[in-house]
Amino acid sequence: MTSVIRVGTRGSALAMAQTRQISERLAAAAKAEIELVPITTKGDTSRASLATIGGTGVFAAALREALLAGECDVVVHSLKDLPTAEHEGLRLGAVPKRADARDALCARDGFTLATLPEGARVGTGSPRRIAQLGAARPDVVAVDLRGNIDTRLEHVFGDDPSLDAVLLAAAGLDRLGRSDAVTELLPLEEWPTAPGQGALAIEVRREDGDPQLERALEAVDHRTTRATVLAERLVLAGLEAGCSAPIGATAFTEDELLFLTATVYSADGARRIVSSHAATPESRSAADLADAARDIAERAVAELLGNGAADLAPPEGPL
Repeated sequence: MTSVIRVGTRGSALAMAQTRQISERLAAAAKAEIELVPITTKGDTSRASLATIGGTGVFAAALREALLAGECDVVVHSLKDLPTAEHEGLRLGAVPKRADARDALCARDGFTLATLPEGARVGTGSPRRIAQLGAARPDVVAVDLRGNIDTRLEHVFGDDPSLDAVLLAAAGLDRLGRSDAVTELLPLEEWPTAPGQGALAIEVRREDGDPQLERALEAVDHRTTRATVLAERLVLAGLEAGCSAPIGATAFTEDELLFLTATVYSADGARRIVSSHAATPESRSAADLADAARDIAERAVAELLGNGAADLAPPEGPL
């Protein structure tokens, strides 16, 4: 009988906030106490761009090492930070219901993307967002930016601002209670976001099967979210483009159909390739939803590659 579930998490304010939300649900379902285990990752300590320090996988590596070492029982990731390749010693125990997947513009003086002045400086560390900015507003300047949410917002709203706006994930702003800084939420149909953005992932050791913990994981798992993020992440895996590639993907369910749209951008946003597909799951079971996700992802990847996606985002090997 599990009396305490040790939950590993990054130590940032955002990671702790979202982990506490999930941990409360795990605790209620398992009827167990929760112990948070903060873990420092290379991505938290380095201010270099993600592309130069190993991509988004740098956030997951330390958490996974702690889980394998038995320092915690589960770890909570932002799903977009999780490499797409399966880990031989770990498995995805649960994917909770997804939050807002959109990007948010946080700008001075209430500016939107369309009304930002010519030459405005917009902070982001994401190659995808840089490409999308180049496509939508080639007259603005993208400024490479790292740091936690409050630090980034300080560049716009602080006493000595250096930027006119920053681009951030809406879900993170909401989880930290900073949605007041948002001046525009960018629609997914025009501004697709990173595969898995807005979703969390709970990883456990592959061989673990504690019935109490398994019941808790089942209670927080959201099968529709799991299927949609699977489709998005399979695009990234199929293109073998690397974590820093400018790729956006959006999957959703509607009228018993599972839809996926994937977009590959050139680094400057001047070119893009788009593929959209849909499938009808045999049922709403997790297995049938997963099969439909694999089907639409496979078709999208084939179409993207057939139309030259590898020229825009050259393969770098599986993530």
